[in-house]
Amino acid sequence: MKLHFREYGSYRDEHPTLIFLHGLFGASSNWHSIARRLEMRFHILVPDLRNHGSSPHAQSMDYPAMGDDLAEFIEEHGLDSALLVGHSMGGKVAMWLALSRPALVSALVVVDIAPVNYPNRFAAIFAALNRIDLQKLEGREQADRILAEEIGEFGLRQFLLQNLQWRDGHWRWRTNLPVLQREMPGITTFPLPSAGGLYPGPVLFIHGGASDYMLPEYRPHTLALFPKARLRTIPGAGHWVYAEQPEPFFNVLNSFLQQHHAQGSGFAV
Repeated sequence: MKLHFREYGSYRDEHPTLIFLHGLFGASSNWHSIARRLEMRFHILVPDLRNHGSSPHAQSMDYPAMGDDLAEFIEEHGLDSALLVGHSMGGKVAMWLALSRPALVSALVVVDIAPVNYPNRFAAIFAALNRIDLQKLEGREQADRILAEEIGEFGLRQFLLQNLQWRDGHWRWRTNLPVLQREMPGITTFPLPSAGGLYPGPVLFIHGGASDYMLPEYRPHTLALFPKARLRTIPGAGHWVYAEQPEPFFNVLNSFLQQHHAQGSGFAV
């Protein structure tokens, strides 16, 4: 699968390469402001994951498939390995690749997700999205009013509506909603790669202080899989840590990147 991607900064021969991965219902554009702040010091690739953004749609949507997409993406760009930064579902994709093919992952930053199974919290979101009749839709304001009947949070509605596009004379979703809805039982889980084992490289877990995606009971399992992991909490942030508390998030991320850049490790070569 050829993933659509955004590229920032100088060519990888001159600067280390980072790969940012978005979460469910997201797109490469979600990382734009963070990438712009780092592009003077790094070469940055930000793909749209399958069934999201401008990347192709497919019937499969599990972590082995998305991990294979990412491995292919790394190899297509001529990289021996890459430092991955993934949020939510993108964090699980990054963790899957680190556990299944650790040689491809030189270091890892996981944002507000753990390698555990979660309950499916998205039924109401899919119900709201499916209430929008694209054939009769008059515009984004009407779509927002429809979503507001089920989703009270304005920011979440705007995040979801970034996937609504007017193209070729009609409205369409960039995300493959039927497949995402069907595959949610697998997306909310985290099946371990058949090879087993752990990831021996440096890992930073960043989570929001107001989020419940990294509970204390998840930490022993997380550290068993990623024994060199460090966990940092961003006070006042929920699940969308980098959007809700951008400056503290950037400072924590940047400190990790600077440390490993100074050590001459943790980056693509």
